[in-house]
Amino acid sequence: MKTIYLNSQNLTYWQEHSSENVIALGFFDGIHKGHQKVILAAKEEAKKRDVDLTVMSFFPHPKVVLSGGKKEFDYLMPLQEKADVLETLGVDRFYIVEFNREFASLSPQAYLDKYLLKFGTVHAVAGYDFKYGKMGAGTIDRMIEDSSGKLDVTKVSKIEYLGQKISSTRIRNTIAEGRLEDLSAMMGRVYKVRGKIVNDSFSPESYYMLPGSGVYEVTIHSGSEIFYTEVENDPEISKFEILDKKLRDDLNGSDISVRWRKCLSNERLYDFIER
Repeated sequence: MKTIYLNSQNLTYWQEHSSENVIALGFFDGIHKGHQKVILAAKEEAKKRDVDLTVMSFFPHPKVVLSGGKKEFDYLMPLQEKADVLETLGVDRFYIVEFNREFASLSPQAYLDKYLLKFGTVHAVAGYDFKYGKMGAGTIDRMIEDSSGKLDVTKVSKIEYLGQKISSTRIRNTIAEGRLEDLSAMMGRVYKVRGKIVNDSFSPESYYMLPGSGVYEVTIHSGSEIFYTEVENDPEISKFEILDKKLRDDLNGSDISVRWRKCLSNERLYDFIER
C-alpha cells in the first residue's frame, strides 16, 4: 500500500499520477467495524471493476483547524497506525488530505472535482452520515448530482453493537471507561497502543488514548518478544507502570506496543508516580 500526503503543492501531480479507482471516504479514526464496513464495501466494488481500492481521509481534524487551534481532538490512533490497519484490509492507496481553511471552503462540487474525479475515481463509498464541502453541505445522497452523474455511489448503513451505533465517539468513551470486551467487539481487534518505557513508566506516542484508571492484563511486544503481564494505568498523566518489577527494569528504554486484553480492576493499587 502507498500512503500519500496531499496538499495544495502536490495536488496536481497526484491527480495526474492516479489510476481508476473505487474510493472509501471518511475520517476513519480507530477504523472500527462501522469504518470497516465502508472500506470492505469499496473493496468489493473495486474487485468487480478491476480497479484500485483507495481510501481518502484528512488531517488534522476539522474541529482543531476551524477553532484556530483552541479546541483539541482526542485521536484514537496516529496516522501510521491507521495506515497499518488499512493495509491489512487490502487498500492500494491511502490519501491523507491536509485539512486547512482552504480545503474547508471548497464547494461540494469543487471537492468532488478536485479530489475524486480528477483522481480517476469511478465509484465512491461512504457512510450514511458522510458530509463534504463547505459547512458540510454535501451529503452522500446528493453526490451523484454534485458530480454531474460522473460518479457511482454506495451509501453504507450504520452498524450497531448492543442496539447503539458504533462510532468513534462511542469508542473513545469505551476506552475511557476501560470496557475492553466491548471495545474489541466494536473494533474487531484488540486495542493496541505504541510507545516507550521511560524511567520505568510507559509513555504512549502522540494520538493514542490510554484506557481508564485501573489494573489491566496486557501483552507487551518488544521486538520479536512477547510478554504477558499486568499494568497499572493512570490516564490523567498518560502513563502506566508494569507491575512486574523485573520486566519493568528489563524493558526500560525500549519501544514497545501494548495489546489491552482485560480490565482486572478499575481501582489503582497504588500511586506509582510516588514510587
